[in-house]
Amino acid sequence: MAYMWDAVIGLGSNLGDRVENLRRAIDSLATLGSLENVSALYDTEPVGPPQARFLNAAVRLSTPKHPSALLPELLAVEQRLGRERRERWGPRTLDLDILWVEGFMCADVGLTVPHPELRRRAFALLPLLDVAPHATDPRDGVAYARVSVELDLSVAREVEGSRESWFRELSTRA
Repeated sequence: MAYMWDAVIGLGSNLGDRVENLRRAIDSLATLGSLENVSALYDTEPVGPPQARFLNAAVRLSTPKHPSALLPELLAVEQRLGRERRERWGPRTLDLDILWVEGFMCADVGLTVPHPELRRRAFALLPLLDVAPHATDPRDGVAYARVSVELDLSVAREVEGSRESWFRELSTRA
């Protein structure tokens, strides 16, 4: 039996039909392993140049793909779903990031796990905590739940009812 990696993938969209972009991304992620959990949706302020607000979420994925093999798969999903890379932190139809992998650290060119900004970005940390509430930073063992109390959480507002609707939708697809 192949080793299964326990990964949390962050999703974001601020162009086009944001909800549909995230739904299609989740469908694509399901082909890369087993979806274990899906967060609520969060309406969030953008980081970077002036642009529309984002919808952010996270999925917990059990996958046989090593994180270094998972990253190109995520980039291919982004491209298939219309992402165009024009400017750093600019608007996008879809952004997929490996936020955290249980017990795994990596700081290579092109791939840093845990995500280097995770501890500073409520829009990534809150969805991660929805799907992996006991996750800790493998670099120092600090619980991400403890880190979240130090962040300005007002920049990420949970979309009312989204948690229930996502779970319902996933269960009907399974």
